Amino acid sequence: MDKQRKLKFPFDLAMQGKKGQGLSLNVIIVAAIALIVLVVLIAIFTGRLGIFQSQLGGEAKAEIQSMQAFYGDCHPNSVAESELNNAYNAADKLTDTTQKAQAKAEAKAAFQSDVNRCKTYSDKANCDNDDHCAWQ
Repeated sequence: MDKQRKLKFPFDLAMQGKKGQGLSLNVIIVAAIALIVLVVLIAIFTGRLGIFQSQLGGEAKAEIQSMQAFYGDCHPNSVAESELNNAYNAADKLTDTTQKAQAKAEAKAAFQSDVNRCKTYSDKANCDNDDHCAWQ
């Protein structure tokens, strides 16, 4: 029986007389799993928040980019673009899909109005006098 024990646990001879010194394998495994879970949770929450924020502005950014093809020398400034983004974010918070679509359509129409108004300015001075326009 002693030979079976030596075959199963050959490292017992080296550890003889060092009982209770060090962490058990179970404690190390549990700590490693807890650390992995903690890292995954942090990655999920920080990553998710970033994804959530980028999705809110994603649709408004796409609208802005599609309208930039029609910009002239005088175009809507960052204030007008952020107003569109804020209006889209507010619309996304609405629960009624009809109201959401209507709010987005109104925001898009207001931004399109800014684009059209800015395009009418043919010189930098008039463009810069408008609070929603900037000369390129």
